[in-house]
Amino acid sequence: MRLTASHGAIIAADWTETDCAIPPKGSAPELEEACNQLSAYFSGNLTEFDLPLRVEASEFQQKLCAAIAAIPFGQTRTYGDIARDLGAPPQAVGAGCGGNPIPVIIPCHRVLGANSLGGFSARGGVESKVWLLRFEGAAGLLI
Repeated sequence: MRLTASHGAIIAADWTETDCAIPPKGSAPELEEACNQLSAYFSGNLTEFDLPLRVEASEFQQKLCAAIAAIPFGQTRTYGDIARDLGAPPQAVGAGCGGNPIPVIIPCHRVLGANSLGGFSARGGVESKVWLLRFEGAAGLLI
């Protein structure tokens, strides 16, 4: 995962691989901590990220990302559930999930359609979403 930080917060994650690209020495400490936490997550030793995040996007996208970030490890919500909470149409939630700038850390893979998996815009698409849900123990939803 290639991470970007600005002014003390993680602002983007490009899921180019499951291992975190180790930032060069002298990089922002939040990048090093994010890599440490991602490594612990993918090792099965972390279920909740504790990182400074900043979503540089519209107010709706910021609220959506906050709602997604509140979904606990191994649990899911539907686009409709979140849409009701935010007073927005499910399609807007789906589009917003696709615009999540910090996938995995802001776990948009935990958001499903009412009768389907829905999409996943990070590398690997739906296959990655399925892998993440199985990894988190939410695989019962896939059967």
